[in-house]
Amino acid sequence: MTTIEVYHTSNGELTKAYYVELSTIGPIGLVAMNVFRAQKCSQRAKNYRRRAWKDDAYGRKQWSIEQLCNILIMHGQALNISFGWKQDPTVVFGGYDARPSWVFYVDLPTGQVSFHCPDRGKGPDYPGNWDGMKGASEARVIEFCNYIFNNKKLV
Repeated sequence: MTTIEVYHTSNGELTKAYYVELSTIGPIGLVAMNVFRAQKCSQRAKNYRRRAWKDDAYGRKQWSIEQLCNILIMHGQALNISFGWKQDPTVVFGGYDARPSWVFYVDLPTGQVSFHCPDRGKGPDYPGNWDGMKGASEARVIEFCNYIFNNKKLV
């Protein structure tokens, strides 16, 4: 199985097996697993037409980001991965009580990835700024996870 195949498949068993492989690598594997899952869920949610499926995918994305925050709080500095939260007033969530969204940024070795969220999660404020590369997170996450998955003995 390749990272790109897992990313584009709807095969839940294959995806779960990939997550297990990543999770056995250690803290960097847990980072890879959770950032991959958050990205995959985010992309799936954008493509779903049924509201229930969309909501479920966004819920899994949010849970994955929470798990990613926990791992990065414990191991981010040792892994040399900076991360944090910054508010984005240009993207709002909610209906009548619309409010600015939060963006969770992670500086992977392959580049910055980011996720919009309705609420701020755990972790520090993000000290940097968005790199302006719209739509780059998907390729950066896949490249990062592919490297971690294929070089288990090197990480």
